[in-house]
Amino acid sequence: MIELIPAIDIIDGQCVRLTKGDYDQKTVYRDSPAEVAKEFEQLGFKRLHVVDLDGAKSKHIVNDSVLRRITTETNLTVDFGGGIKTDEDIEKAFEAGAAMVTVGSIAVTQPDLFIGWLNKYGAERMILGADVRNGKISINGWKEDSAEDLLPFLQKYIEAGVKNVLCTEISKDGTLQGPAIELYKEVMKEYPQLHLIASGGVSSKDDIEALDRAGIPAVVFGKAIYEGRINLKELVTTK
Repeated sequence: MIELIPAIDIIDGQCVRLTKGDYDQKTVYRDSPAEVAKEFEQLGFKRLHVVDLDGAKSKHIVNDSVLRRITTETNLTVDFGGGIKTDEDIEKAFEAGAAMVTVGSIAVTQPDLFIGWLNKYGAERMILGADVRNGKISINGWKEDSAEDLLPFLQKYIEAGVKNVLCTEISKDGTLQGPAIELYKEVMKEYPQLHLIASGGVSSKDDIEALDRAGIPAVVFGKAIYEGRINLKELVTTK
């Protein structure tokens, strides 16, 4: 059964969603991410994906205090990403209670630093962020496209020990137009051992079930929750 991971994206301490990663297409859904996290826990979810969008834009962690409140007020297993660029940033995330961190840009721009973190903290605590636009890995809050192609990028880090990958198809993210199932199937065909977390475009329970049928291990979804497209009680009950 596919692992279900609700998402909370944070700007100015609020729970928001963007469309296609565009900061100018921002919708604020709730003032308190911690309260949202508690509601997820009460529904029966065990895992949470938290993104510091201010951090991603600023290139350093900004909302670690919000992360700390979530991790102290719930028992959720939280993975945290956005703005992790330095040793200080990653330590700050773990000190604030993150069980895992998602790192993408540094894996492109400073591969030795990323591999150092992978060796220091272990593969179970590191998630490689692979945000894809037009087949290329995007970095720095999706503001820049790199020259890295997805599959060779993954291959390099799987060989270095990566086990967990969060893959977002940026053109799908926040659109509620369905996930990039063919892309994820391609990744799983090449790397069946990978714990792949699909992200972007989920609009309904049907989308999640389609990912499950395709053999995708996990899915992150957010906007469909906040727009009332998914009945979370029903989703957890039938999981």
